[in-house]
Parts: sequence; structure tokens; C-alpha cells
Amino acid sequence: MKLAVTGKGGVGKTTVVAGLARVLAERGQKVLAIDADPASNLASALGFPKDQRLTPIAEMKELIEERTESKSGSMGGFFKLNPRVDDLPDKYTLEKDGIRLMVMGTVQKGGGGCVCPENVMVKTLVSHLLLGRGEVVILDMEAGVEHLGRATAQAVDKLIVVVEPGQRSLEVAQKIRQLAADIGLKSIGWVGNKIRGEADRNFLSSRMADFQFLGFLPYDPRIVEADLAAKPPYADNPEFLRRMREIVDQVGS
Repeated sequence: MKLAVTGKGGVGKTTVVAGLARVLAERGQKVLAIDADPASNLASALGFPKDQRLTPIAEMKELIEERTESKSGSMGGFFKLNPRVDDLPDKYTLEKDGIRLMVMGTVQKGGGGCVCPENVMVKTLVSHLLLGRGEVVILDMEAGVEHLGRATAQAVDKLIVVVEPGQRSLEVAQKIRQLAADIGLKSIGWVGNKIRGEADRNFLSSRMADFQFLGFLPYDPRIVEADLAAKPPYADNPEFLRRMREIVDQVGS
């Protein structure tokens, strides 16, 4: 199973990624969770301590120079467009409770969407993870589908878009759906998060009537407290795990 999770910043997509990873791992799946969000806080959401953090692949200057045969940070000139990446998931991951974590990173500079060694490295690695790996891969992305191309989009079993009750979240969701269509990614599921009551659920359902909702997660102060304590959202929270199990069941149906 290959899943990509996206949504407007702050809607709780990393919380959803952590929940998906936990449920799939407890069901005996080999799970590789990929942090491809510039905010890069999936490690904390999975319960990794602060002294066990990974340098994002996009920031590994020497590795990028070696594999692409170029000068990291350069634009123009010549460099390899198909660097070797198949060994990286085994070298640059952390493991905890049956979940392996890899931090991808993003090229954070002007022209980040250009054809430069850093972007080539990241996109080649994403392609390998989605097309060449046998385990469950869950990709925690920024608010879009920038890490995916037409080829890799075909390997994604489901794009999961997290939304919260609010007009800006809906606007981003509509934009993501259009971007996904542009690259041929048709299997999309939606998760409503931070639902305070029936009115919030009706708000999303009525304005997104033609969207397939996989489930709804209530607003839960325990998740906020877990975040403040740098604990996973599922720590001491059986209700959250129950709802995430229902969402996983919908993803697989």
C-alpha cells in the first residue's frame, strides 16, 4: 500500500499520518513513513526522542554531490538525472515500534521547483519508494502534490487530503484535487479533522458533497496535549486509534 497525505498547513495531516502508521504497524505491516513536509515534525508525532532526529535528505550536501555528480546548490550545468537511491532507505532511517521514519526535506529557496540536484535527488527517491519498495509507504507532504509526478502518481493507492471546518481549508482542498487530476491521480479520499460537533461535520459534508470521506476525527484536547508533550497523538488515546482503524478500513476497501 502506498499512501500520500496532504492538506492545508495546520489541519492535522501529520497527526493523521502518525495514526495511519500506528494502525498499519499494529496489523503486522512493514511501514515506512516519509516526512516530506518543510515543517518536518513527523518524528515527534511518532514518538522519536529529540536526540534521535534525522537530517533531511535534501540537506545532505555531500550525498547529493556524490550521487548526482554535481555541486550541491548549483543550477544549470550537467548532473545525473537518475542518481542511485535504492540503498538510502536502509541507511537513513530510524525505527520505533515497527515504524521506520525517513525525512525527505524540501528545497527551500527561490526556484525550488527547478531542475537542480537537490530536487532531482528528492524526486528520484520518492519515485523509488513508491515504485520499488515492497512495504507500506506513507508520504507526509506539504499542501500540494509537488513531490509526485505523473509516473509516481500512478503508484499511489490513495491520496488522502485532510480538511478542517473552514473556508480556507476547503479552498486548499479544491486546489489539491485539481493538481492531483493534472497528474492523473484519481483515487482521493478525504478525512475531516477537528470536528467539534454535528454542525462541523455537516459543514464539510454539504460543501464537499461529491468528495469521498474516509472518516471524521473529533477535536480532541488530548491530541493537543500530546503534541505539547512531544508524544504521539495515539498515546493513551484509544478513541483516536479506534477512529483511525475505521479510516484504514475505508482506505483498504
